[in-house]
Amino acid sequence: MSTTTEPAAVDTTAAGPAKAAGRGPWRLVWDQLWARGSARFGLITVAVLILAAVLAGPLSALGGWSPEEFDKRAVDPYLGGLPRGDFGGIGARHWLGVEPITGRDLFARVLHGGQVSLLIAFAATAVVVVVGTLAGIAAGYFGGRVDTVLSRLMDLTMSFPSLIFMIAMMSVAKDVNRILLMTSVIGLFGWPGIARVVRGQTLSLKHREYVEAAKVGGARSWRILTREILPNVSGPIIAYTTLLIPGMIATEAALSYLGVGVRPPTASWGQMIAESIVHYEVDPTYFLIPTVFLFTAVLAFTLLGDALRDILDPRGGRS
Repeated sequence: MSTTTEPAAVDTTAAGPAKAAGRGPWRLVWDQLWARGSARFGLITVAVLILAAVLAGPLSALGGWSPEEFDKRAVDPYLGGLPRGDFGGIGARHWLGVEPITGRDLFARVLHGGQVSLLIAFAATAVVVVVGTLAGIAAGYFGGRVDTVLSRLMDLTMSFPSLIFMIAMMSVAKDVNRILLMTSVIGLFGWPGIARVVRGQTLSLKHREYVEAAKVGGARSWRILTREILPNVSGPIIAYTTLLIPGMIATEAALSYLGVGVRPPTASWGQMIAESIVHYEVDPTYFLIPTVFLFTAVLAFTLLGDALRDILDPRGGRS
């Protein structure tokens, strides 16, 4: 016996039977999401940022510069390599100005930096969601010794000084793909939060009538978990996932800012902010450009995640 996949707590009563008729649950979620101004801003901004990251190569080529290409004519060697012109060299030649000393184009670098930052954030979030969902469903459904072991592992992981361990791991590992390493290390410490959410949802679902009916019908545990439990916890998982991404972006930026993230010449927003600190008094534009992009990304994902949580899991949002 299988249930229809629905968001866990979408309230359609306000829409009325006539309005809800003929609309699927995810269409109702979309309607509620689009009706909120903050969520609409977050959704549009997220879409633009993702599109810009995916098309970073063609867009930077449209600007005429690659992220690692030097333009010595854009900086003044007699002023310590400061950009020529106002606002960090912003103009027709360089749309967002240039990097001091090197003259590298900031438009190209911020696009490719966003590509790296978002790639790490999305990949780490995927690791966290997959591991956390599997652990949470297993702990909540099987209970007993499985629940005890997984719950203690969650407590141990959450009590560990993760930031110190991340810095140590990133500092010690020299000849390793930095993007892969950051994804693995960030994902290693992020899964217990979503595992607890999924465990709680699973505990409330495993004694429902349709689950008991599936057991009586001879369904195996794997089928019950994938056909009965997982579809009905998908709403909170999606909401939690969206809220995870801004934290992952900030974590990557913090590690890169501390010098243990991606290495030059690969750009990321955190690395660009770290490099701009020594120039912020004489060239504040260089500091502002990646900071604004980082702030906008975190804000957009947070607004979108808050709205999705309120729509898909209102009881979890109020608790």
